Amino acid sequence: MPQLVRPVSKLAGAISLPGDKSISHRYAMLAAIAGGPSVIDNFASGADCASTLGALERLGVRVERDGRRVVIHGVGLEGLRPPSVTLDAGNSGSTMRMLAGILAGQSFLTRMAGDESLSRRPMDRIIRPLEAMGARIRAREGRYPPLEIQGGALNPIDYALPVASAQVKTCVLFAGLYAQGVTTVHEPTRTRDHTEIALREFGAEVAVCGRSISVRGRPSLKARVLRVPGDLSSAAFFVAAALLVPESEIVIEEVGLNPTRAALLDFLVSQGADIRILGIEQRAGEPFGHVRVRSTRLRGGVIEGELTAALIDEIPVLAVLGAASQDGLVVRDAAELRIKETDRIATLAENLRRMGVRIETRPDGFQIPGGQRFRAARLDSFGDHRIAMACAVAALAADDACLIENAGAAAVSFPEFFDLLHELTR
Repeated sequence: MPQLVRPVSKLAGAISLPGDKSISHRYAMLAAIAGGPSVIDNFASGADCASTLGALERLGVRVERDGRRVVIHGVGLEGLRPPSVTLDAGNSGSTMRMLAGILAGQSFLTRMAGDESLSRRPMDRIIRPLEAMGARIRAREGRYPPLEIQGGALNPIDYALPVASAQVKTCVLFAGLYAQGVTTVHEPTRTRDHTEIALREFGAEVAVCGRSISVRGRPSLKARVLRVPGDLSSAAFFVAAALLVPESEIVIEEVGLNPTRAALLDFLVSQGADIRILGIEQRAGEPFGHVRVRSTRLRGGVIEGELTAALIDEIPVLAVLGAASQDGLVVRDAAELRIKETDRIATLAENLRRMGVRIETRPDGFQIPGGQRFRAARLDSFGDHRIAMACAVAALAADDACLIENAGAAAVSFPEFFDLLHELTR
C-alpha cells in the first residue's frame, strides 16, 4: 500500500503509543507457561506480537483480546500441547528466536516457519546453543527457517554469546527454564534486559553479575497483572521528526525508559537535542515517563561499538537526522543491519540517494555528510517496517510530497504510525 507524505511546517501535540514490542513478546510467552490467567494491558498492536499470540494459541494456550488488553490463560511449564499445524511466525524474528527456547523444552516436535523475509534470516545463533542443551533442530541449509524443533529434557548450559543479541540471550534463558540446574549467558556487550526483568516478575530465580545472566531451571511461574509501557523504538520516529522539522514541540506520554534502551535519548541529547523527561515512574520493574521534544539541529557524530548494539533498531531514522545535522553521521560495527527484514544498509542508502542525499556505504555501516536537504522522490520500504517509517520522517522535511511504496509494512510493528503522524502534523 503506497502512502503519500507531504512536507509540514511543524509537529505539535501529545500522543501515547502502543505497548513496547520487546516487552509484549516476553510477557506473552512467560504468561503462557505460568500458572493461571495473566492480564496484560497496552499490549503491542503490531503484526509481530500478533504472531506470538497466534503461535501460543496453536500450542493450546487460551488467549482473549479486548483492544489493547490481552488475557493469557497460562498452562504451566508442562502444559503446552503439540500443535496440529506449522506455527506461523509471520515476519517476526522475535517470535521465532525466543519461542524456540521454550519449544526446545517440550517433549514433542514443533515446526515453525515465517514469511519470505523471515525465511532469509539466519537462525544458527539459536540453533547452536539449543542443540548444546539437548534439543534436536533441523533447518534449511542448516541455518534458515523453517525450523523443526524436537524438544525434550534439557541440560543447563554456560554460554558465551558470539555476538550481542537480546533475542538469542532470551532464547537460551527461556530454554534454561526447562533445564535442571542453572543456565548462564555471557554477553559481549550489554543488551536490553527486558527478559531478566520479566523473568523475575513471573517468579523465576534470576542472577545478574556484570554481563552474565543466570536463571535456575524448573521454576513455578505465577500469573501476573501487567501494563506494557509505550514503545521507545516506535517513539524514535516521532522524536526524530520533531527534531528535524523546525518549530516543532511534542510530548510522548508513558513511554518506556529502560536504561538498556535509553541509549537513543542519551545519544541524541549528547548531539544537542532538546529533549526532557517529564517525570519517571516504575511499574513491574520497567521505568516509564513522558518525553518532551523540541526541534533542534543536531551536531552529528559517530555510532560504533557498544553504542551500535544499543541503537541497532534506531539507526535507519538516525541516518535521516544525520543527513540534516551539522557534521553528519558515521555508523560502524553494524553488519547486523544486513540480516534484518531487509539489508537495511542497502535499502536505507537506496532511499536516501533517491532523495538526493549523499551516503557512502561499507560492509558494516555507512557515512553520511551533514548539511544536506531532502528532495521529493518516490520511495520504497522494500517490505521493511523501519525503513517505511524512516522514509516518512525524511519526507516531512522534503521540498515536496513523497510517495512511499509498500508503506503498509509499518503495520508489522506499528499499525497506528501514519494516523498518529497525521495527528501531530494537522
